[in-house]
Amino acid sequence: MAPERIEMAAGGEALAAVIGRGEEEELPVFGNGAFEVDGGVEGVVEREFLVDREFLDRFVPRGEISRHTMRDLIGKIRIVGGKDFECDEWIEEPTLLVTRFEYANLFHTVTDWYSAYVSSRVTGLPNRPHLIFVDGHCMAPLEETWKALFSSLRYAKNFSGSVCFRHAILSPLGYETALFKGLTEDIDCYGAPAQELWQKPDDHKTARLSEFGEMIRAAFGLPLNIHSGRKPLFGHNVLFVRREDYLAHPRHGGKVESRLSNEQEVFESLKGWSSGFKGCKVNLVNGLFAHMSMKDQVRAIQDASVIIGAHGAGLTHIVSALPKTVILEIISSQFRRPHFAYIARWKGLEYHAINLAGSHADPGTVINELVDIMKSLGC
Repeated sequence: MAPERIEMAAGGEALAAVIGRGEEEELPVFGNGAFEVDGGVEGVVEREFLVDREFLDRFVPRGEISRHTMRDLIGKIRIVGGKDFECDEWIEEPTLLVTRFEYANLFHTVTDWYSAYVSSRVTGLPNRPHLIFVDGHCMAPLEETWKALFSSLRYAKNFSGSVCFRHAILSPLGYETALFKGLTEDIDCYGAPAQELWQKPDDHKTARLSEFGEMIRAAFGLPLNIHSGRKPLFGHNVLFVRREDYLAHPRHGGKVESRLSNEQEVFESLKGWSSGFKGCKVNLVNGLFAHMSMKDQVRAIQDASVIIGAHGAGLTHIVSALPKTVILEIISSQFRRPHFAYIARWKGLEYHAINLAGSHADPGTVINELVDIMKSLGC
C-alpha cells in the first residue's frame, strides 16, 4: 500500500476539528499503484494491473453503488517486479482493509462490522485481525466498537511510507452484505441455533447473524453462556430505544428526524403501566443510547426481554439480542421499511410491529401490544 497514491483526508481527526468538511474529501480516490503485488523475483511482468475490467464486472460489479471504492481499489492494483517491490514497513499478521461510507449511522456501520466479521470467518482467521481504514473519515463514537472487535485500528493515511502485508483481506462494502441487500432482494432465510444446524443442516436457516451478535458481546467482555429461556430473577426488562439529538459527522446539524412525534408521551405511559402491572415484575429501561457507552448499550440489549422503539438505526442493536428476546417496532407511515423485521427473522427472534397512520402513536395501543407480549413470556 502506497498511501501517497491515495487522495483523501488523513482521517481519524476529532469531529470538532473538521466541521463542515465535505464527504468527497473523505472518500478515497486511488491512483495507479495505490496498492501493488509482488510479481516475482524474475522481474518479468506480463501485464501492468492485477485484474481487468471483465474480472471487475464479474466479481465486483458496481451495481447501484455510484462510487464503489473497493472496486476502484482493486482495479488500481498494479503488479511490479520483485526488485521494484519496496516496503518501508511490514505487517506480518492478517489485516482487514475497510472503506466506509455512512460511518456515523449505526445500521450502516453494523453492515460494515458484519462484512468484516464474515471476511474473517470465510478466510478462516484463528484470531482477531488488525484493521486499516482506507478512508478519510473523522473519529466517531462508533469507533469504540471497531477497536473492541479487532486487534488494532489505524488509518491508511497515518502511515508515513509504503506498507506491505503478508496477508491482506479486502472487506466488501457494507452495501454488499446480506443485511443491506436483503432490503431489496428476497433472502429466504431464518435464524436458527448453530447446534440445531450442526445436527440438521438447512440451506434456508442460518446461525451466522447470531454468531455475529455473540462476537459483539464477547468484544466487550459480556457473558455468552446465558440461558435465555430462564425466568428473570429480578423481572423482565422492557427496553425502550429512544431517538436523541447528537452530532454525528461533519455535515450533520445535530438533530435527528423524529419517527415518533409523541415518543415522550408513550414512554411516560409505559412507565405508569409497568409500575402497576400485576402479571409479573416489569422494569422499563430508558434506552438513551446517545449518552451511553457502546458496552452499556449492548448490555442493555442483552438484558432485555422485550425491545421496543420507533423505526431508527438504534434498533440495529437487536443483532446482539438473546434468542428469546421479543421485538416491538413502532413504524410511522413515512418509514415503512423492513430493516428490523428482516434482522429479527434472520436471528430467529419474535417480531411485532405497530404501523401508524402518521407519526403519532396511541399509548393504549402500545400498552395492549405489550400486555400480549408479556403474557406470551409467562406473565
